[in-house]
Amino acid sequence: MKAKRQQEILRIIEEQDIDTQDQLLAELRARGVQSTQATISRDIKELHLVKELTGYGTYRYAVSERRASLNFAGRLRTIFKEGVTSFDLAQNIVVLKTMPGLASAACAAIDGMEIDGLVGSLAGDDTALLIMRTNEEAQAFCSEIHTMLK
Repeated sequence: MKAKRQQEILRIIEEQDIDTQDQLLAELRARGVQSTQATISRDIKELHLVKELTGYGTYRYAVSERRASLNFAGRLRTIFKEGVTSFDLAQNIVVLKTMPGLASAACAAIDGMEIDGLVGSLAGDDTALLIMRTNEEAQAFCSEIHTMLK
């Protein structure tokens, strides 16, 4: 839900000049995405959106140049080292066990890395399922996880 909402926010600000959170919230609702102003505010911070001056003397939300350079690999390692307690493999599915409440954070970090072979992820409170395209890609990813947890 969060990832889809944030993806829609990025799509909206790319297509339109949005200069207030209220406008953004109204556009999300028009597209069938229900949210609150507080959630939108958090999304804006997480997405590193900034207001930039347009050619018409008004402002609009845009993606900060800094966001493009964020080190997702470093963030993923931090999340893993701090929150992942174990992992296992079942054919092409990798199961991560995390400390309570951290499974969705782990999935968000992994989804942001655009890992080859990752079809999708699903998070509960303390368990995350990572669906890989093949058994071999799942095994290779488990090797990477093992390295990250060292």
